[in-house]
Amino acid sequence: MISTRGRYAIRVLLDIAEHQSEGFVKTKDISERQGISQKYMEQIMPVLVKNNLLKGVSGKVGGYKLTKDKKDYIIGDILTLTEGDLAPVKCLKPDAEPCSRIKECKTLPMWKEYYKITKEFFNSKTLADLG
Repeated sequence: MISTRGRYAIRVLLDIAEHQSEGFVKTKDISERQGISQKYMEQIMPVLVKNNLLKGVSGKVGGYKLTKDKKDYIIGDILTLTEGDLAPVKCLKPDAEPCSRIKECKTLPMWKEYYKITKEFFNSKTLADLG
């Protein structure tokens, strides 16, 4: 399941994309429009700034802007950044210990296919596709 952290990060980025022509977008305004608490946004925004998805400026005219065009924001990258790997089962996570049942696991091919479909889907969507 995708948590609020991943879903809200996408909503925040979309909101900023829609309003940045007015200048830097304030968290207060995003919070009101999106129904996301400012306190929760304070946990998400530093991650987005640190990973160069947003540029943040402090002060009276401060706020946030996208660092690139919204067509260059891949949803899969945003979710991986905020959620971690989207593997459906532990044994497919990049840092997983090798499973002792891998040779006889009859469900592994299904999980691999599901994981592939999920990654392909989210990696084929951008912020521009959403709005």
